[in-house]
Amino acid sequence: MLLKDPRLARVDVIGVPITATNMGDFMLLLSSSLDGLRGGYICVSNAHACVMAHDDPVYWACQAESVASIPDGKPLSVVGRKKVPTMERVTGPDLMREVFAASAAHGWNHFFYGDRQETLDALRAVLEHEYPGIKICGMEPSVFRPLSDAEKDELCVRVDQAGADFCWVALGAPRQEMLMHDLNGCSKSLMVGVGGAFKVLAGLVPEAPRWMQDAGLEWFYRLVQEPGRLFKRYAITNTKFIWYQLTNAKRKER
Repeated sequence: MLLKDPRLARVDVIGVPITATNMGDFMLLLSSSLDGLRGGYICVSNAHACVMAHDDPVYWACQAESVASIPDGKPLSVVGRKKVPTMERVTGPDLMREVFAASAAHGWNHFFYGDRQETLDALRAVLEHEYPGIKICGMEPSVFRPLSDAEKDELCVRVDQAGADFCWVALGAPRQEMLMHDLNGCSKSLMVGVGGAFKVLAGLVPEAPRWMQDAGLEWFYRLVQEPGRLFKRYAITNTKFIWYQLTNAKRKER
């Protein structure tokens, strides 16, 4: 793997190593060097993931040992730009769109693992309409429980037998990162954990307007959509992220 490639350099975000990249640079990396990344996995990381990694050494290892942990959350790119001015946000749905748009030219095949069958069916219909000729070589819903070691091996076999170049994993954090970490080096595909992106691209979950994403207000848009589920998470996560960033900055000044 290209673990030492300079395009995969990382910056410290509250103690978590996040890849200092942007969409253009990352797509150039995938287009030119996919074969060198096969077998590894990509984390699409936000503030919530960083806080979990800060608090949990096991999950920290999942982020740190990935091929790349790209800055899905706006706060990550804002912190990272202080060291790497070219660092920008790379969201899961946008990365998928860019990869799908480039797939025909590269002949890339795609396997989708996670979420529910109805989501996968809706996603297939949208992708085949918006990306004519896209090669979907497999789709499997989540079993919504941890996989046994045998089941993990069997999943890798199915992904490889299908001829997948990319295996998109949508289990939500931290489950998807922990699974990909367990499967590191076991598949010939490049695994990418994209959380709720299947529902977004399938049109089942509304996406925040671009201006809100650019302003770092996507969390507020999602909170309005699902206040009962997300209020506690954002209240705790956002507070912790700000506190950790302040204490991390002070520690480095000493």
